[in-house]
Amino acid sequence: MNYAQTYHIGNNQHTRTEQATAIAPTVGRIRKLATKTKGRKPSAERQAEIRTNSNATNGILKCTFLPKLKTAQSVQACQKTERDFYKSLSKLAEHYSIEPMTTQAYNFPYNIALGMWDIDTKLKRTHRNWDSLRLLQDSKKTILQSEERYNVGTTLFHIPIVPLFQMLKDPKRKKNAQLLISVCSYLYHIARIPYYRQEDSYLYWLYETHKDWIEYDETDETETYKSELRQAEVIGDRIEQKLYNRINLTLFEQRLSRFKSRDTFDRECWQVACNAFAIYTEYPKATIFRNAPFSEEDPYNDDCENEAIGMEKYISFVADTKGLLYNSIVENINGEFNECGILEEPSISIPFKGNDTSGKSLDFENRMFDLLDDLYMLLENYKTTEK
Repeated sequence: MNYAQTYHIGNNQHTRTEQATAIAPTVGRIRKLATKTKGRKPSAERQAEIRTNSNATNGILKCTFLPKLKTAQSVQACQKTERDFYKSLSKLAEHYSIEPMTTQAYNFPYNIALGMWDIDTKLKRTHRNWDSLRLLQDSKKTILQSEERYNVGTTLFHIPIVPLFQMLKDPKRKKNAQLLISVCSYLYHIARIPYYRQEDSYLYWLYETHKDWIEYDETDETETYKSELRQAEVIGDRIEQKLYNRINLTLFEQRLSRFKSRDTFDRECWQVACNAFAIYTEYPKATIFRNAPFSEEDPYNDDCENEAIGMEKYISFVADTKGLLYNSIVENINGEFNECGILEEPSISIPFKGNDTSGKSLDFENRMFDLLDDLYMLLENYKTTEK
């Protein structure tokens, strides 16, 4: 359906257009940008609250009146718009399990404006991924459409594989490593998390760029950079060979059921693996990019201010999240992100027009990003507690 008119309440941006900000050093968490992105502002003023007079004296001064809303529709058209709106509102309320305000007593179009304000306010308070609400209208029908978005915030979801390699060499943690290899194999094959040794990945290009720089720019830190690059390449290739073997997916459930927890670190490994296996079981074919916004970039446009920061640029396996090399790579990412104006985030639109809306949510993304966060913390904790 092509709707001729769109009425929007809430945040009216399909993609965030605020400027990306600088990335700060890691302190026990995944890399964060130095400041949070600016809060989204509503595109229109909220419906004013209707107040009752506290007393008769100066009563007119204590009233707040509804704004005057004009409509060029005929009586019959207004009535049809109302019927369509409330039908769509009923389906939306059922989908989100909320109780909408009764607004039928108000005259058209105040009843619709107040109803949309009420829904937007309630979902903003209760729904993690709520972004905005639209009223779409053409010559035949009027419907509500919700917009949901996973708020990435200022996080780089980088999963280090050097600690995983070290864990494989540790006799005390070999079982942990095998369990996490199954987790990472799922992320590699099914969720499609980019791997920095793959030539079409963003991180591969950054590692290769640093390799070229080091060859032509000798400094006191050159040998350290070269050593970290060699480690990134050798360990990266060896771990990728293991992840590529789908036997790790076949043995995932078996490794999980046979794993014995002896201490806190074991329990944390088991919990992360349980969460990953649950997502894998419930969403056996879902990738991290399944709800990535459609990019309409002009490939010949060199204006970076309008260039989108794709999800593949802030989600990836990396060699390590420590050392001079990674710090330099993050500085490069920071510089590029500061020049770009749009951050791509998983998002969905749900039109409430009588179709089945079950299963349409960002539940997978919520759980997947939580998993990536927990996995990162687990690997970082191993590096600091096992040495």
